[in-house]
Amino acid sequence: MADNVNINIGKEIREELLRQGRSVAWLSRQLGTSRVACYRIFDCYSIDTQQLLRISVLLGRDFFRLYSNSLLNEPNP
Repeated sequence: MADNVNINIGKEIREELLRQGRSVAWLSRQLGTSRVACYRIFDCYSIDTQQLLRISVLLGRDFFRLYSNSLLNEPNP
């Protein structure tokens, strides 16, 4: 199940941040972390669920839906 799912969550977060015209500095302040840590997030294919929830709330986008939608598109065995 979902073995072929390849979601680059960090890239999705970065693209949403840019789409909203927000800076990495803004995200780092909101998360209480460094800009370097944010750039590391952008390189991740996986992320802690609590952190993903915080980012989803900050950016007003349900990033979890990327995963659930990929499950809905999986063929049934």
